[in-house]
Amino acid sequence: MRVVCPHCLSVNNIPKKESYKKANCGKCKKSLLDTNPIELTDSNFDEVVVNSDIPVIVDFWAPWCGPCKMFGPVFEKSSKNYPLKALYVKVNTENEQNLGARFGIRSIPTLMIFKNSKEAHRISGALDESSLNNLVSQFT
Repeated sequence: MRVVCPHCLSVNNIPKKESYKKANCGKCKKSLLDTNPIELTDSNFDEVVVNSDIPVIVDFWAPWCGPCKMFGPVFEKSSKNYPLKALYVKVNTENEQNLGARFGIRSIPTLMIFKNSKEAHRISGALDESSLNNLVSQFT
């Protein structure tokens, strides 16, 4: 399966397994098991979504948004549960207004899940960790 390196954004082909003890990027050699959310921009968003065989969980947020600030740590904590099962990414709608407009983001935070390069689910508003994990589990 194809996965995008969270460090250098290069595409890696790895065997699909139930769990992984070790998986490193072929380009930068850093761990593909690093699950910290990646900040995406208009210039790399499509490439990451298209080249991920695992679901891409996108948090559309802004730095001035109170609910976004509360949801950020929940999003990051949830990402730790899905190494090589889901790719967590963030889009700052303040900086990336084109992406916000393109996807019709009307309120933030908005969570979008892409599967097979297509939008599979969308929900607006901050979620608690349990609700977020339950949602993501439906797509992994």
